[in-house]
Amino acid sequence: MSAPAGPSKYRGRPDDGERRTPAGRGGRRTAPELVATGQEPRPLYTAGGIGAATAAAIGMATLMTFTLIGWVAAPHATFGEDIQDVFKVAVQAWLVGHHAGFAIPGGQVQMLPIGLLVLPGLLLYRSGRRLARTCELPRLRHVFQAALALAGPYAAIAGTLALVGRTEVIQPSMVQALLSGFLLAFVAGGLGVLRQLLLDKHIPRRRLLEIMPARSRSLLVGTSSATAVLLAAGALLFFAALLLDFGEAVAITERLAPGMVGGVLLFIIQLLYLPNAIIFGTSYAVGPGFALGTETVVAPTGVVLGALPDLPMLAALPESGAAPVLSLVALVAPFVAGGVGGALTLRSAPTVVSEAAPLWGFVCGVATGALWAGLALLAGGPLGAQRLAVVGPSPWQVGMITALEVGVAAAITAWAANWLYFRSPPAIPAERAGADPAADRTGESAGPDRERRRRVPRLRLPIPRGGGRARDRDDSEDLYGITYEADPARRPADGR
Repeated sequence: MSAPAGPSKYRGRPDDGERRTPAGRGGRRTAPELVATGQEPRPLYTAGGIGAATAAAIGMATLMTFTLIGWVAAPHATFGEDIQDVFKVAVQAWLVGHHAGFAIPGGQVQMLPIGLLVLPGLLLYRSGRRLARTCELPRLRHVFQAALALAGPYAAIAGTLALVGRTEVIQPSMVQALLSGFLLAFVAGGLGVLRQLLLDKHIPRRRLLEIMPARSRSLLVGTSSATAVLLAAGALLFFAALLLDFGEAVAITERLAPGMVGGVLLFIIQLLYLPNAIIFGTSYAVGPGFALGTETVVAPTGVVLGALPDLPMLAALPESGAAPVLSLVALVAPFVAGGVGGALTLRSAPTVVSEAAPLWGFVCGVATGALWAGLALLAGGPLGAQRLAVVGPSPWQVGMITALEVGVAAAITAWAANWLYFRSPPAIPAERAGADPAADRTGESAGPDRERRRRVPRLRLPIPRGGGRARDRDDSEDLYGITYEADPARRPADGR
């Protein structure tokens, strides 16, 4: 028996005398970039702080460049007479890009373009991938820890900039800066870490579904499908309304006469607000609608509008009065979404259920409603003082009605699909008489009819070759980071 090797330098790494998992899957404990260059891995939280500072610095440098160009080209009164004021404007623009609202005299501004989240999200995604390449992350379960290491410092930077960017007129919200900075860095940075680890370990993305519990996986599939249907309905409703009133949008643009540079800026602003418009359209399809000021409403029950700013995309709004009859077709969207979500929830369920099928369908609707309540909160908010203090859909109304409509439709669909499955018994083929005895004892027959009768409505995932025991061992070591020791009673006679 060979002498045991010395302890490994890093915790969790196997010694030379220990069994290693196959290379290319879970056995490569150090990032490939570090192996190629011979460098030592960085401490996780140190690398997270560096990545957060890098992402924030690149974003600030980009905005500072554009702000300085505007300060030189435009009258200084627009940005301030002092270069310090220019810096504060850039800081405020950075905070707005993270969807952190601010207070102004007499009101607040919280309805910000969702499209502005793209730039900081991409920078944080890049920092997450860099962190995974420079740190030692042996298992996929370390993604949560890496995302937390990146999100904590980034939230601290956002909160600090919220204090630095305050002026007598504009006062950014420190609480929103902390919360939005943390959530954005956690999600975008975590996705970057996860993507890099999957590439390094040669694990296909579809295998991530195998990590989740079977019931949670089925709910994720159903909720995602229902949400996708609602998003498609909101986008279709907005673009159809804009196409019908395209002439008015052109007239508004001509009245503004923005010129070439102004026209490009006007197009970019509307493109950044496009996700907000799609969520507004979905809120209309669900039923509660949305507001564009105090005592205004745009809903299937009626339209009441006041004075609106000259923005071409607002030409999609209907006139005050009864809602257009054609737009009422969008009311079927949440029920279609519930049907799709309920069917896919049942199909991807781990086992065939009977009485519990409607319950899981309704749970899918509740999860969809909670998600849309968050999206409505993100898309709306006050846009100033007085009549613009109420803009956007009501989060609690959108969430509650979406949960009821999608949940009821999903429950009925799941019940109907489950009833049809148990209603049609497996047919006994005529070739049953010539089946082998083993098939007779199990009550099954060979051939394509057997496969048809045994079909279970569940999500089909790719199963690697090599047998069930080998697959369980590889998955436990690759994905979960669990190593099972051999049973002492089954050890060989030599004791190894």
